[in-house]
Amino acid sequence: MALEQSLAALSLATVAAESATATKTLVFKPKTAKTATPIPILVFALHSTQTPAPAIAKAAGVKEPRLATDELVQQFFSTSAKEVSIASLNKSLAGKIKIVIDELIVNAKDEEVLELSTESSKAALPAKTINEFLISTGIELIPVDFSSQQLASAPTKDAKDVKKDTKKDTKSSKNDAKLEDAKLIGITVDKAKDFSSWYSQVVVKGEMLDYYDVSGCYILRPNSYAVWEEIQDWFNARIKKMGVQNSYFPMFVSARVLEKEKDHIEGFAPEVAWVTRAGSSELDEHIAIRPTSETVMYPYYSKWIRSHRDLPLKLNQWNSVVRWEFKHPQPFLRTREFLWQEGHTAHLTKQEAATEVDQILELYAGVYEELLAVPVVKGRKTENEKFAGGDYTTTVEGFIGATGRGIQGATSHHLGQNFSKMFNISVENPEGADKPRVFAYQNSWGLSTRVIGVMVMTHSDNKGLVLPPRVAQTQAVVIPVGLTSKTTDEVRKAINEGAESIEKRLKDADVRAIGDYRDIYTPGWKFAEWELKGVPLRIEFGPKDLTSEQVTVVRRDNSAKYTVKLAELEKRIPEILVQMQKELLENARKDFDEHRVIVDEWKDFVPALNAKNVILSPWCGVAECEDDIKDSSATKDDGEEEEVDEKAPSMGAKSLCIPNEQPPLKADQKCVRCDRKAITYCMFGRSY
Repeated sequence: MALEQSLAALSLATVAAESATATKTLVFKPKTAKTATPIPILVFALHSTQTPAPAIAKAAGVKEPRLATDELVQQFFSTSAKEVSIASLNKSLAGKIKIVIDELIVNAKDEEVLELSTESSKAALPAKTINEFLISTGIELIPVDFSSQQLASAPTKDAKDVKKDTKKDTKSSKNDAKLEDAKLIGITVDKAKDFSSWYSQVVVKGEMLDYYDVSGCYILRPNSYAVWEEIQDWFNARIKKMGVQNSYFPMFVSARVLEKEKDHIEGFAPEVAWVTRAGSSELDEHIAIRPTSETVMYPYYSKWIRSHRDLPLKLNQWNSVVRWEFKHPQPFLRTREFLWQEGHTAHLTKQEAATEVDQILELYAGVYEELLAVPVVKGRKTENEKFAGGDYTTTVEGFIGATGRGIQGATSHHLGQNFSKMFNISVENPEGADKPRVFAYQNSWGLSTRVIGVMVMTHSDNKGLVLPPRVAQTQAVVIPVGLTSKTTDEVRKAINEGAESIEKRLKDADVRAIGDYRDIYTPGWKFAEWELKGVPLRIEFGPKDLTSEQVTVVRRDNSAKYTVKLAELEKRIPEILVQMQKELLENARKDFDEHRVIVDEWKDFVPALNAKNVILSPWCGVAECEDDIKDSSATKDDGEEEEVDEKAPSMGAKSLCIPNEQPPLKADQKCVRCDRKAITYCMFGRSY
C-alpha cells in the first residue's frame, strides 16, 4: 500500500511538502536469546540526525541492535524494510515493539511539517499530528537526544555502517544453512539447518501463498487452494453419507450471545476480534467476528429442534474464522484468519454422539494419511488441553521431523449437554411427557487449512515443494527436451506436437497434466521451476523418445526415472502416481515411528526430547503433574543445549494426546514425573 493511502487509512491528513523536513524510519532487531521473542526497535528520526547503534542500544535497554531482516519487518509490520514507516504502526503492536524517537521530532513546533518517505512514495504531515498519532498507538515511546549520545570509547556508526555490519553478521550466521548450488529462483537455505527460513521460501516460491498487508493474514494461491478443494470434495462425500448437511451462518456474533457461555468464551477471549465502529459511528453493541461458531449456531438449534424426531441435527459449514492473538504468525499454521470446516451436531443419546466423534476422527486421519500422505496418531486430549466448554476432545497429532515437534492436526469434540443446557436445546422425553425433558448431546469438529502447512513441512525438500499426487493441482508436466539450434523444423514440430498429444492423452485419462512449451527457457530452467512448485511427475519427450516411441518420467520426491512406452502411457502414469503417493506415506510414517520413543524415567525424558523426539511416557493423569512436566522440560534441567526455532511456541513438552493405541502398563508403573501410580501412557512433545 502506498504511503499516502496508508496515512489516509489512519485518518492523517497530508499537507503540502514545500518546506518539509525529511525524516527516516529504521527497524532494528536487538540481540535476542533463541528462546526469547524478539522485540523490534523502530527508530524514527530526522534524516539529518546521526543514529548510532550504541545510542539506540542504551536508550532501549537492549544489546547489539542490527538492522532487521525483511522477514522480521514483514512479520511485525506487514511490509518490507524499504516500505516501512510510522503508517505501518497500529495498536496491536503495543507491547510487541519499542519506538526510539528523535527528540527533535518530539520537541518540534506543532506547525512544523515533517516529510515521511519510503522507497515508493512520500507524504508530509504536521509534527503535532505525527506525535499525537504515535502516542495513540500505545506503543512504548523512548525520546532520545542523539546529539548527546556520542560515545567517546568508540566511533559512532550510523544506519549505513550498521547495515554493513548486519550484512557481515547475517552472512556469517546463515552461512552454514546456505545451499551452495542454490539457483536464483530456487530455495537458498537448507531445511535441516534453517527450517524457519526454508519454510517461508518454500510456501512463497512454490506459489502456495503470498503475504498480505494485514499481519497474520495470507493469500492462498491456486497451488494451495487446489489442495483444499480436494480435501473438501473427499470429506464432503463422506460426511454426507453420515447424514451431515452443509449450511452457512453469519460471521458476526453479538457480545450478549458470545458471552452467554462463560467457559467457552474464556477459552477464546484473547483471540476474539471485535467490530466496534461502523463508519464514524460507535456501535451500540460491539460485535465479535467468530473464532468458532457454537454460539452463532446454537440459538437456532434451540429454535429448530422441537421434538426428539428432529434429532439428530447434523450441520457442517465451510467458512473462515478469525483468531487474533498470537505472537508469531506462521503461514498455514498460525494465521489470524483461516479457512476450515466446522461440523455441529445434536443427538438424542450420549452414545450416538460419542459414536460420531470417533467416526469423524477416522475421517480426519483419512484426510492426512489417504490424501496428504502424512501419518498421524489418534488420541484424546487431556483435561488441560481439551476444548473449552466440552466434555472431551479427540485429536489426530502429526510430527514435523525436521524440528522434532508435534503438531495438532484436527479435533473432534464431544460437548456433552453443556451447550444444550445453556441454549435450551431440549426435547420432550420419548418415554413420555411425565419424564424430564432431554437435553441434546452435542458434538463439534473441525479441520483447517493448517493441514496444508503440515503437508508442506513433512514432504518438501531443498528443491522446493513436494506435493502428494492425490492433492496436487498439477500431477504431471510434459516438457519437450533435446531441441537445439541444429534441430530441424520438421523434428521440432514433431516433438512439440508429440508432447501436446501426450498432454491430451493424460488429461483424457483423468491425470491433471500440463505442457510447458515456452521456448524462451531451457529444459533445465523448466525442470527447476516445476520442481519448486512440487509437481509430482515430470514427463520428458525429445528426439530419442520420438524415435523409440516412449517418454522419460521423473518423480519429484526421489528423482527416480522410468521409461514408459507411449502405448502404455494411460496405464503406467497413474500407476507411478499411486506408487509415489504410497511411498510418501510410508517414508513419513517410518520417520514418525523412529522419533516416537517410550520413556519411563524422568532422567531420560529431556535428553530424548532434545534429540527431536516425541515421547510416550506413563502418566498419572493429574493436571498439576502435566504442568510440571511442561515447566521442567522447558528448563532443560539436564544441562543440555537444544536448538530453538524462534518462531516455535512452547519450548516445554506439552501433552499432545493420550493415544488410542496404548503400550501395556506394568502393574506397579509409576508416573514418569511424580510418585503417583501411572494410569495411562501420554504422548508429550514440543509443539507448534
